[in-house]
Amino acid sequence: FLTPRKRKGHKMVLLTCENLKKSYTEKPLITDVSMSIHETDKIGLVGVNGTGKSTLLKMIAGEIEPEGGTIIRSRELKAGYLPQNPYYDPKTCVLHQAMEYIRKAGGNVEEYKCKAMLGKLGLENRMEMKMEELSGGQRKRVAMAAVLAQDTNLLILDEPTNHMDSDIIEWMEKFLQSYKGALFMITHDRYFLDRVTNKIAEIQKGKLFQYEGNYDYYLEMKTQREDMEEASERKRQAVYRKELAWIRRGAQARSTKAKGRIQRFRELEAAKPAADRTPLEMDTVSSRLGRKIIEIEGISKAYGTKKLIEDFSYTVLRNDRIGIIGPNGCGKSTLLKIIMGQTAPDKGSIEIGETVKIGYFSQENEALDPDKRVIKYMEEIGNSIRTKEGVFSASQMLERFLFPNHMHSVQIGRLSGGEKRRLYLLSILMQAPNVLIFDEPTNDLDIDTLTILEDYLDDFPGAVIIVSHDRYFLDRLTVRTFAFEENGCIGHYIGGYSDWMQQRKETERKTAKKKNTDTRRPQRKKLKFTYNEAREFEGIEDEIAQLEEKISQTEEEMTAHAADFVKLAELSREKEEKEVQLLEKMERWEYLTNLAERIARGEFEEESGEAGGKAE
Repeated sequence: FLTPRKRKGHKMVLLTCENLKKSYTEKPLITDVSMSIHETDKIGLVGVNGTGKSTLLKMIAGEIEPEGGTIIRSRELKAGYLPQNPYYDPKTCVLHQAMEYIRKAGGNVEEYKCKAMLGKLGLENRMEMKMEELSGGQRKRVAMAAVLAQDTNLLILDEPTNHMDSDIIEWMEKFLQSYKGALFMITHDRYFLDRVTNKIAEIQKGKLFQYEGNYDYYLEMKTQREDMEEASERKRQAVYRKELAWIRRGAQARSTKAKGRIQRFRELEAAKPAADRTPLEMDTVSSRLGRKIIEIEGISKAYGTKKLIEDFSYTVLRNDRIGIIGPNGCGKSTLLKIIMGQTAPDKGSIEIGETVKIGYFSQENEALDPDKRVIKYMEEIGNSIRTKEGVFSASQMLERFLFPNHMHSVQIGRLSGGEKRRLYLLSILMQAPNVLIFDEPTNDLDIDTLTILEDYLDDFPGAVIIVSHDRYFLDRLTVRTFAFEENGCIGHYIGGYSDWMQQRKETERKTAKKKNTDTRRPQRKKLKFTYNEAREFEGIEDEIAQLEEKISQTEEEMTAHAADFVKLAELSREKEEKEVQLLEKMERWEYLTNLAERIARGEFEEESGEAGGKAE
């Protein structure tokens, strides 16, 4: 234990790691990690899947022991840990499961506090339900509530945003922003990282690189660091080539000077990076797509009395980028399964074009056999694939997807959760689909993979439909949004997630304003013209007559210039503009005439309403 010494102006150290090491059989993960967590740190941990992020969290949380190095914990430390996939008893009710999580963590929380936190996480009406009856996101919320209900000064969270709907993610965002303790978490949600963290830690090749600042600052600093490393490596290679040439000339180690140069050569050789930073590469591969894509006509779906989808229609276009959003359990995955033909609608129809070849990336890795070797699984899909850069074998594609040769013979069941998702993604793209349907693609995928996937989809020459709670991912890719609303209605909005949020807030603001206006006591007063309306009414008939005369004159000019196509087009545009003006004036005249008749009859209006259509 570390005895805390908190002096004025100093931040208390809650936990310190020194030279941590951890490996799994032939795969070394953590080789030399040292870091400290202070009481005000909010650290986001990032890195490619399979580099040991969850392993590091488990060591810090005390779930597993490191093979080397030490972890020093302060006597003041009170940590709460949320694993990536919390264990649960399917037959236990929600409230009892949450209290059991707290008991196992050694916490002592009153039941009412646990209930309150479950309610904040949207489970107020599900506390008596069994865990097996919940969705994956709802089960994760039960574990999250148990962690947040405890008295802690360090939260260790592994993918807290996975399977969570947008409203819950935004609530967690605000909670963690105001949380007084420290935070150490893994998440792929880049908005979440940017708004919550004040430090970023990145695992790369078993080592930890730390950056002060949020995710946006991290991207900037990482670019600078890698540029410096590349410059150093170019310099090392230049010296190495010179020394290599000297060695090859047959220099003999007869003198002290020669021995020194040979030693220098060996040091330069040893300084070579262990592995190149080979980026994950995805070439756009697809088959030909015809004119007809997917036509959805009046589909509805309900389970018992719960309406999921009510009379939904849409025609998917060739280059559509559609985002589908809504709370957990609202029917998003059901809609995808109806499109895929896996679930039948109660009414309505789905027509899919003959050339359409759908690639479906589901929430679960159903197609992955845990006992099968990685290379065998890929070769069963295809021995080779043609890309823009040429033909690549299954083995070469695996390497391009960050599966080095020594992993090809590994059983799929031994891969990390993120590596399985990356392999599953490769298997979908290897089939050269021309329509891609993603159901929560960002779950368990690291940020590097997501970034490359986004670039891939930018160039993908077919339609893309995405169900996701990842706000950044949706904003980055989608141009229209389908939002599940009340009673199975699906609203259609132009733009991505942030555009939908802005439109929703504007609608809520107008609704609230109208509600406040409607609750005021109406007062009656007689209808009358405003000053501008009275003047407008006096001259509007003359204006209409003038417009009709101008249209008649333009028609005569068009007859006179029938052979001059340029002049004829100009006159045609003038006539259309005057006809639009005439139509507006006629509508205005009709309104003002009607208002004049109501005034003559002595009618009243309500003070909170408007006589309507005042002149601008």
